[in-house]
Amino acid sequence: MARRVRRSSGPLDLRSQAILRAVIEEYVTTAQPVGSHALVERYRLGVSSATVRAVLAELEAGGLLTHPHTSAGRVPTESGYRYYVESIVDSVPLPPVEQLMIRHQFGQVEFASEHWFRLAATTLASVTRAAGLATPAKPTSAHLRRLDLVSISDRLASLILVLREGALKQLLVNLDRPTTQDELSSVANVLNALLAGRTAADAARLLGGLDPGDPGSDLPRKVGERVTRALQDFDGEAIEELFSDGLLNVMAAPEFAQSEKLRRVFAALENRVYLSELIGGMATDGDVRIWIGSENPAEEMADVSLVLAPYGNPKRAIGVVGVLGPTRMAYPQAIGTVRFVSGLMNELIDHLYA
Repeated sequence: MARRVRRSSGPLDLRSQAILRAVIEEYVTTAQPVGSHALVERYRLGVSSATVRAVLAELEAGGLLTHPHTSAGRVPTESGYRYYVESIVDSVPLPPVEQLMIRHQFGQVEFASEHWFRLAATTLASVTRAAGLATPAKPTSAHLRRLDLVSISDRLASLILVLREGALKQLLVNLDRPTTQDELSSVANVLNALLAGRTAADAARLLGGLDPGDPGSDLPRKVGERVTRALQDFDGEAIEELFSDGLLNVMAAPEFAQSEKLRRVFAALENRVYLSELIGGMATDGDVRIWIGSENPAEEMADVSLVLAPYGNPKRAIGVVGVLGPTRMAYPQAIGTVRFVSGLMNELIDHLYA
């Protein structure tokens, strides 16, 4: 799990910090190992090439830089990126003009719809030139709005659940005896009267009040128990759906010239268990979280970085927005954009539950 981002109080002096930052920013821009000549030429470091070379050697000895065998230039290590990220995370607000542009875009789409989540992913991708990610805010306890039972055959029915939070679930129910559509509709009416607006815990309690000696309660109890399990299963998932955009941005990075490597990355992202674990650890901490390379729990994610932030209310509904890209990511822009979009999504949730 990633460490919580915080300002580092490490041992580097200001000159070493400035040179490390210059190496990272140059490497993010060029994707090429960085030498002392390029740093002196393009950055106002106020020191000679010889001094820069000495500092680069010290940074490499400290594990913050390394260099490919075929080049004299240096590239950042994961430790170097981590030091850099912790030193900038509190000071990278999104420029006001970009904030205004994003707010305007969100104002053009239907309120409280999946368009918000698609737009969040698209906006994050376009601003950061990475892959944007967004999940809908998942309620901690879903409420049943209504249910329907539709006959498929005389011993099989489709159970359709509409949740108050907007999700729709369709399940199959095996029937113990031949049952008509009229009987199914009657059972649906009974259960809607009993369970509408209720959570899984409510449903379990209310179903317990059905008279076990009444033969007419057998089917309502059987279907009601299926409804309860479906609500419990839904509550047990931290993620309902993942919206993503900007895959081509990541594919364009030289690190991902091999498409198979990127395919494994997105396969890991689509694993609900993996993302659920990440989001579960963020629920009580509203700040940006960053996973760099091998800090990612999944081995398939060892070549990428994730910048994520939760939104919503831990007692009601939690979602996440973020970006995915190579470890050679423009972290200041990613952090600022993710933090701002997370704030916008918080406004949405506050309005929904006002």
